[in-house]
Formats: sequence, C-alpha cells, structure tokens
Amino acid sequence: MFSPGQLYFAAFFFLSFLVIIVMSYKKDRAKNTSYFKGSYKVLLVFLLLIVTLFVLKIATQQT
Repeated sequence: MFSPGQLYFAAFFFLSFLVIIVMSYKKDRAKNTSYFKGSYKVLLVFLLLIVTLFVLKIATQQT
C-alpha cells in the first residue's frame, strides 16, 4: 500500500508537526493564560470522541 520511504516520511512529518504544535502552544499559553483556561477539557472530549468512533467502528465490523 505504502512504500517504506513514504511511511518514514509520514512518521517524521507527524512527529515534527506535533513537536511544533506543542512548542507553539506552550509559548502562547505563557503569554495569554486567560485564553487557555479549561483547554484540557476540550482536548479530553476530542480524544474521547475519537476513541468512541474507533470503538464503534470495530464493534460494527462484520467478521
């Protein structure tokens, strides 16, 4: 489906993107603390939604 080079690139891109996003978030959070109150709740709900969709997909697959 994907060549090893494409998979390595995707993994590198994802990790690089994640590091940049986390660094930017920490920098912005230090400057504007009032904007980020409760942001962890939004992240938890988002992750819970993703997990729920994944579980529903697995539960409804026919074997």
